[in-house]
Amino acid sequence: MARNALQPRPDVTPQIEAFLEMMAVERDAAPNTLAAYGRDLADAEAGLGKSGGLMGADSPALEVWYAGLSRAGLSAATAARRRSAVRQFYRFALSEGWRKDDPSRRLEAPARGRPLPKVLSREEIERLFERLMDRDGTSALRLLTLVELAYASGLRVSELLALRVEPFRRDPDHLIVRGKGGKERLAPIGPAARRAVQAWLDVRDAARKPKAPDSVWLFPSTGASGHLTPRRFAQLLEQAALNAGLERGRVTPHVLRHAFATHLLEGGADLRVVQTLLGHADISTTQIYTHVARDHLARVVRDKHPLSRPQPRKD
Repeated sequence: MARNALQPRPDVTPQIEAFLEMMAVERDAAPNTLAAYGRDLADAEAGLGKSGGLMGADSPALEVWYAGLSRAGLSAATAARRRSAVRQFYRFALSEGWRKDDPSRRLEAPARGRPLPKVLSREEIERLFERLMDRDGTSALRLLTLVELAYASGLRVSELLALRVEPFRRDPDHLIVRGKGGKERLAPIGPAARRAVQAWLDVRDAARKPKAPDSVWLFPSTGASGHLTPRRFAQLLEQAALNAGLERGRVTPHVLRHAFATHLLEGGADLRVVQTLLGHADISTTQIYTHVARDHLARVVRDKHPLSRPQPRKD
């Protein structure tokens, strides 16, 4: 699959092509990752054209190019991604003996003001579930099952919708999920989610036409992918949230993943455990949830601790 992303392109040098091939073969980088690296390095090559490109630029030239990214209106996240691509390229160039130095070593990562994730309170989650359980019909049960699984396991929406049906025939209490970068992790399935899945399987199987081949997907659809799409899931979830009295935009598939992580931390779960469950490669990505959980804990202390309450006046 990765080889398809390595077709010769006029906008990259032979050195960049060699780097991309290394990433595909030795690190098993996904096609989308290779395409992103290719674009970032091609942009750097063009931006450094007057300084000899990536292979000829020195540290001052690279710093001038990098500083120009923000002036060109690129976000901190995009600039950080280009910095990462260039630094990895130069490490490869050193290992291949193409260069004797690494001109990217002094490039500092841009400050990234990461916004706090949107999170539903436990009361809002309960309100959403109550509304979903009040509805009847196949589509209603499917949506309930999707929400139960998302909230119980913290799956990314792409992972959730690409679940295959066969493992669920055994009523498992956990799944092995292949996430970003092809990395596998365990995803828990709580009792409520398991009950919802088994009820969904009964309805799903009963709805299949006689002698029709069964879909491999847990949530099949007639679309090109064969399973429910993220867009359609988001539409159904938004309508259910509005029906539950929640504000428009407050509930999305990704917000359910945020709620999974934050509610675990509020309940005392270890940060490393939450990192593993979410499939985050870097714990700094998981730490964003501690800020949300900390706000919750501060409110608990303020509202529940006796010394935080107004003291009666002594006359």
